[in-house]
Amino acid sequence: MTTIGVEEEYLLLDPATGLPVPLGDKVRATAGLGYLVADREVQCELLQAQIEAATPVCGTLDEVGGHLLRLRHALAAAAETDGCRIAACATPPLRRGDPVAVTDQARYRAMLAQAPQLVAEHLVNGMHVHVGVPGRERGVHVLNRIRVWLPTLTALSANSPLWDGQDTGFASWRTVVFSRWPVSGPPPRFAGVADHERRVRHLLDAGLISDTGQVYWQARLSERYPTVEVRCCDVQLRVDDAVMLAGLVRALVETALAEAADGAPVPECAQELLQASMWHAARHGLGGTLVAPAGGQRPAGEVVDALLRHVAPALEASGDDRTVTALLSRLRRYGTGAERQRAALAEGGIAAVTGLILSQSTMP
Repeated sequence: MTTIGVEEEYLLLDPATGLPVPLGDKVRATAGLGYLVADREVQCELLQAQIEAATPVCGTLDEVGGHLLRLRHALAAAAETDGCRIAACATPPLRRGDPVAVTDQARYRAMLAQAPQLVAEHLVNGMHVHVGVPGRERGVHVLNRIRVWLPTLTALSANSPLWDGQDTGFASWRTVVFSRWPVSGPPPRFAGVADHERRVRHLLDAGLISDTGQVYWQARLSERYPTVEVRCCDVQLRVDDAVMLAGLVRALVETALAEAADGAPVPECAQELLQASMWHAARHGLGGTLVAPAGGQRPAGEVVDALLRHVAPALEASGDDRTVTALLSRLRRYGTGAERQRAALAEGGIAAVTGLILSQSTMP
């Protein structure tokens, strides 16, 4: 079975004000004292009001869910010890007027010097899914085939409608914020692994990025692990929604590998159409239409159904079909994180949104 791992980024919020607080190093140190957190499972992030958790390599979705729940509870306990709370939302409901301190690492200091305003506004949290692939050449084949489905994953994961206490009108404002970096958005189509390496090298040689970690494509080859890393998803309010998305991503990668082995044609999609499709998905989430991989707008539910049909054989082969379809059905019934945040805002304002986020972040 194909291996899988998940990274999640969380905010650290003051429980009284709902504002981000710069306690990342402190919470990470406290979490490291507990027996529930192993080495490198908790990592620093760009800003001190953020923290990242990473599961070990997993074989099943049950393992993914168990580790995510364990890590969220361990970080929640550490945060409470240090006077704050973790929040599994992709943007903060409220922000401070002054920028949050940057984590004191050379790479992050260089990013601050390069783009101070982008760094100041980078209070955004994603969910990154790593899926094992047998080599970089096949990884490039996977990127070429899954890129047309990235807007659908973005719509399913939308969990960042608010910014500075206001509804942005976007289901995933995180997607918009992240798109301002030089190398971001959906990956282009590559002729092969040599083409991929050449294009990344050109970016480095031109001095446009300082390292390969700044290749922020929404799906990319990992430089540290033998994986494809899908990065288009907002972090999820609840663990079960993260598990569902992880299952869909793994099935997409397995489907792409099988199609490449069979010599099936690569889906055609012009980069400008894919870029606009991603913006459209971030804007509307599941609340309107999505652009289908074949082109043209369709009701969002129809495109999600098409995704499920596309990966059905892979889900069945891995035994994930019942889990993913049940969790997807629940998400469609109760709404994405963006829809739930908006419902809370309408019912009780920002305080209700903060209460929802803080209460849901440690739930299955």
